[in-house]
Amino acid sequence: MSAGLFVTFEGIEGVGKSTQLALARDYLVARGREVVATREPGGTPLAERIRELVLHEAAEPVPASAELLLMFAARAVHTENLIRPALARGAVVLCDRYTDATYAYQGGGRGVPDRDIAPLAALAQRGLEPRLTLLLDAPVATALARARARAGRTDRFEAEQEAFFERVRARYLALAAGAPGRIVTVDADRPAEVVAAEVRVALEAAAAGAR
Repeated sequence: MSAGLFVTFEGIEGVGKSTQLALARDYLVARGREVVATREPGGTPLAERIRELVLHEAAEPVPASAELLLMFAARAVHTENLIRPALARGAVVLCDRYTDATYAYQGGGRGVPDRDIAPLAALAQRGLEPRLTLLLDAPVATALARARARAGRTDRFEAEQEAFFERVRARYLALAAGAPGRIVTVDADRPAEVVAAEVRVALEAAAAGAR
């Protein structure tokens, strides 16, 4: 049985994470791998219910501390009920965001200190880390224009101002600089097929390392 492989896709709204994750899934399935495509917050019925609380606008404000706790509550459920079992049976798990997103959004964007995030990450993940993280990066103005051109309602994060996303992007790039062995930064301000080709190279390298 092939070894399980945990791959995450990160980046701000509008960089094409969903598109690239779907293309990566199709690529790996065509090569005979079991692939579990999932997302955060969410991924299981209970975690999706928590997602609703986190993302949707409500009359009552959501303090940054509550947002942080909800994110990790969803992550703990997702990790234990979906990700670990899939990896144990040898599947490739492709996840739209994981804990890097918390450091970027709640840390960089909201200003929550790392000292508050790290203990929750340790509790929710219990040592589980992605083998590969693909950071899809594009200028904030470009990415937000793409995101806001999509149909459908805007969630609490998509409604944030550009300055918020500049902070998030800066934190993502800092995370990538600090973890070059795991995080591969991909220029997402290019045609989807060009980005997908670079993603495939990174996936193949990660899969080879997992054998």
